[in-house]
Amino acid sequence: MPSTLPRPLATALVAAALLPLAGCDIPGLGPDPRALQREAEAKAIGGACRHALRGLEDCYTLNPKAAKAQVFAGWKDMDAYMRDNKIEGTPSVLTEAKPPARRARDDAEDERG
Repeated sequence: MPSTLPRPLATALVAAALLPLAGCDIPGLGPDPRALQREAEAKAIGGACRHALRGLEDCYTLNPKAAKAQVFAGWKDMDAYMRDNKIEGTPSVLTEAKPPARRARDDAEDERG
């Protein structure tokens, strides 16, 4: 059965009909937002470790749930940024903080004793 429209015109109509659909976001086809958040957090952890003058191995040990590849990427990006801008790192001091209620009670005991 022959078409009533010339072939170039039919092709143009089909393309015009499909063009608005090209920019649509179909739910479920994009990356998982939770995975993107975990990757961003791992990169931030790596950057913070580099700024705190920690080695990668220490960073991996302190953050076992973070993705190592992303931690490394963040560490490397921060290293390049710090070198380019001549920024010195700040050493981190890990301490164990007392819970607030206990700290207030200990201070009161110190004043009495």
